[in-house]
Amino acid sequence: MKCDILTLAGLWNSGPQHWQTHWERKYPAWTRVPHRDWNNPDRDEWVAELDAAIAECEGRPILVAHSLACMLVAQWAQSGSKLKIAGAFLVAPSDVEAASYPIDANGFRPIPLAKLPFPSIVVASSNDEYVAPDRARMFAQAWGSKLVEIGPAGHINGGSGYGPWPEGEAMLDEFCRDLNP
Repeated sequence: MKCDILTLAGLWNSGPQHWQTHWERKYPAWTRVPHRDWNNPDRDEWVAELDAAIAECEGRPILVAHSLACMLVAQWAQSGSKLKIAGAFLVAPSDVEAASYPIDANGFRPIPLAKLPFPSIVVASSNDEYVAPDRARMFAQAWGSKLVEIGPAGHINGGSGYGPWPEGEAMLDEFCRDLNP
């Protein structure tokens, strides 16, 4: 893949069987944005950590986010940062406003619903325990994102059987090609 990638894991980080981890092993130049505390995310801290990671990039990176990190991208987009990204690949956005969200959202509420100032795609499942399909559709529409619904795929993580996830990698590759014709 010929694009600069920053991977953004969600709550609790992505484990060894998660597609993000598989992709990072396959593409060692890709960088996972680090957080001081993966278990108790604080919006302001995570936004600052993302901004610092973007600042380290030579060009405008593509953000590859999962779960809570999709909300992080939306929060970063409205933060006023002067930095630019090429686009965002947003997989299984967690609904931090839902009663089913497993922890205190620590500032991630309300969910930003402004159009994102960069190209984006939302990949959603029809049976994700952290976001109802209608909410995933609403996020994609509000953000101006292309929506790809992949059917019953759980939370699209290692626990749902999405390890290497070649279909997702192909979607990301196509997204990169569309950004860099």
